[in-house]
Amino acid sequence: MKERIYTLISEEALKGRIKEVAERINRDYEGKTIHIICILRGSIFFTCEIARWLTCPVTFDFMQISSYGNHTKSTGKLEMKKDLEESIEGRDVLVVEDILDSGRTLSMLTSTLLKRKPASLKICTLLDKPSRREYHVDVAYNCFEIEDKFVIGFGLDYAQKYRNLQYIGVVEFVEEDEV
Repeated sequence: MKERIYTLISEEALKGRIKEVAERINRDYEGKTIHIICILRGSIFFTCEIARWLTCPVTFDFMQISSYGNHTKSTGKLEMKKDLEESIEGRDVLVVEDILDSGRTLSMLTSTLLKRKPASLKICTLLDKPSRREYHVDVAYNCFEIEDKFVIGFGLDYAQKYRNLQYIGVVEFVEEDEV
């Protein structure tokens, strides 16, 4: 099987919408410092792009989490591959995530982070697939709602490929002779 990729969200549309969402965040956090938690690996491009447009003070930390382990289905347990390096107690925290799908991982992560007593905790997602939702997640900022398609680019990958695309693409798997 080969992959065929077509553009779902252009680079121009991505960057324009991210700037709009950043302006909302600036209004909401005026006079505060935002402690951004970037969820590795897929959110790195989105985190960097949104941070470019933030005018309030920003600090960063990173987490790598999974509820899948080595399985194709969620295990129902949150595996912390990389935890925060700093305490979030008393801080205004903004979790930046690439895509909200079933909501399982973000739901468990939110519960875990709230136990660490931040002053506030909000979630910002690049993409949302509401048709896949199984768990409620309160998202304060979302850039795009998309259909249930396998997407890559702007940090999202397929088998560790395509993260560096400057747009969001959809991967279709085709037979070799169809390419």
